[in-house]
Amino acid sequence: MQKNLLTKTAVIVAIMLIFLYGMLGPKIFSGEGLKAALLDRIHLGLDLKGGTHLILEVQVNDAVGAQSDHAIEVLRDEFQKAKISYADIARLDNQPEKIVVKGTPLDAASNVRGIITDHLPDYNVTSGPENSWSLTMKPQILSDLKDRTLEQSIEAIRTRVDSLGVSEPLIQKNGLGENQILVQLPGVDDPGRVKEIIQSTARLELREALDHGTAYPTEQAALQAHQGLLPPNTVVMQRKPRREEQEGFLIVSRIPVVSGTDIRSADPGTKSDTNEPIVNFYLTAAAGKKFAQFTAAHSKDSADPSNLAIVLDNRVITAPSINSQISDSGIIEGGFTQESPRTWLCCCAPARCPPACII
Repeated sequence: MQKNLLTKTAVIVAIMLIFLYGMLGPKIFSGEGLKAALLDRIHLGLDLKGGTHLILEVQVNDAVGAQSDHAIEVLRDEFQKAKISYADIARLDNQPEKIVVKGTPLDAASNVRGIITDHLPDYNVTSGPENSWSLTMKPQILSDLKDRTLEQSIEAIRTRVDSLGVSEPLIQKNGLGENQILVQLPGVDDPGRVKEIIQSTARLELREALDHGTAYPTEQAALQAHQGLLPPNTVVMQRKPRREEQEGFLIVSRIPVVSGTDIRSADPGTKSDTNEPIVNFYLTAAAGKKFAQFTAAHSKDSADPSNLAIVLDNRVITAPSINSQISDSGIIEGGFTQESPRTWLCCCAPARCPPACII
């Protein structure tokens, strides 16, 4: 009986030593080595090690407002094409998912409803008093947009936190508040630095670039090219110059055609014939529809060709031409260096962004 007990004890000890060796390696055979191995492999949490604890609120209404702003531009364009007059089109400040159209002609009611139904399928529409219309983003579309904005924010924050070299950071939705992110960084005692890195998350947008993407030397020169007055619904935006370029200013659309939340993912690539750097990008289904309409209307072979301004943090990175219609996936080429596609990865697909790429 005693012999069996000793045999079982020896087997258990041997198994434990084998597992310890597998986890810690040969360092278990020395006291200092064992201590170093344990400290290297066992990470203390925030309660034992100290660190930074943050609760961040994501401004999801900004993404909703941007979506509604684009819808407003679609309405204005389509009303102009159909020669439908209106008094005002605006979204509500306290309800960015809601758009109000005022003062359309009574005899154009069927055309107005048809335009909204065909071009803005993500909105429910109802008629109101004095020839007004109310457009409200469909609940499922609104919920998906908010969720996507929150998830993208989490991935962007996780990418930037990786640059700090934190072991086992906690970055997740905060279950105690709506549209909040919980960030816990054990061992990081500089919350100011953490906030600086997190807030560096850039906003990527695709806008129409007028004048075939011409970069003017000064903002005044851009205005003078249009007799001192900007075309309607446009702004002057500064270009972020590459090493061989001078600073310049472009005229771009005020409202983006596509913004970061519209982009599902992006991958760097090269053209097969020239090895020129390109970016392959993939849009959500809803964004793909509106992008197809825009690129068909402004490709180089269309009646109204324009370039596509790639805007990061309100500065133009590049403004390539639109070769053909693009729907839910496409290729951006022209003006990229070997490194610049990483900018897209950091903004469009943060999970694939190299930790060192902090914009």
